Formats: sequence, C-alpha cells, structure tokens
Amino acid sequence: MWLGALIVAVVVLGIGSYWFQPWKLWRDETVSEALPSATAPQRPSGASGAPAAPAAGPQTLAQGALISHEHTTTGSVKLIRLADGSRTLRLENLDTSNGPDLRVWLTDAPVKEGVAGWRVFDDGKYVSLGKLKGNKGDQNYEIPADVNLADYSSVTIWCDRFDVSFGAATLA
Repeated sequence: MWLGALIVAVVVLGIGSYWFQPWKLWRDETVSEALPSATAPQRPSGASGAPAAPAAGPQTLAQGALISHEHTTTGSVKLIRLADGSRTLRLENLDTSNGPDLRVWLTDAPVKEGVAGWRVFDDGKYVSLGKLKGNKGDQNYEIPADVNLADYSSVTIWCDRFDVSFGAATLA
C-alpha cells in the first residue's frame, strides 16, 4: 500500500514540476540586445546628380510603460520603424518574473489594472511575436510586415501555459 502511494506521489510531483516549472522562479535570464540597425534602401540620385538624402533613422511609432498583472513587471515598450521600413517591438529595462511558456503579444485589448486585466488579452485579436527571450533587460521582436499596427493597442507578456498576463502596456 505504501509503495503504491509513493509511486503515485512521485508521478504527481513529476507532472506538477513539468507543468509549473518552479525552478524558473529562482533563475533570471537577462538579455542585452541593441536596437537593430537596418540599412536604408538606396535612393536614386537627385536631378542634379547628387545623391538623395538618406532615409531617417529609427522612428518610435508608439510606446508605453509596463504595468504589473500576475507578477510584478516593469519596463517600457516601443514600436520602432527602422530605416529600411521594417518594424520592431522593443522591450527596454524589462524586469518581470521568469515563468513557463512566456510570450510577447501585440493585442487589441485594453490594459486594465489589477486582477481585472490578467486574462483579457486572448479574448480578442492578438499576434504572438515569439517567446520572451529573457525576463530582464533589453530585447527586440520583429513585427511581421503583414501586421497592421492600427489593429493593436497594447502589448502583454503572456503566460501561454496558464492563460494569464504577467504585465502589459498601452501603446500611445
């Protein structure tokens, strides 16, 4: 009888460990990416034969400050157009908890304070930009060319395993 209970306990502990990944609570992953540099497309020379003016450098299209949801989360979010026209979502000074299956999402959901904002981001339109590279630091996520930024008003650090936001920012 004790052997059966021990086997069940070991199986439950193993499944629980896989599902919750508690070791991540004590392990930080810091990322320090520079803003990507994209080469501006070459422009034809002007009528006088002189080279045309170079394209402008990176432009911030929208930005916001992260607020905490399920876990304490701070930092800022920027949507940036690079000189070649590509777009990047940049997290700066991110500080949140590590967790299982964390993603960076652009969403159309309003950012709400407190528990009311924890689970709203998968209710409407969203696009995943990929797995969170680290729970601390500066990092970049390429925004696909077919994504219409006008359709999205917020960013969330989303735990796909438990369907909950760790933190989010309104884009303005």
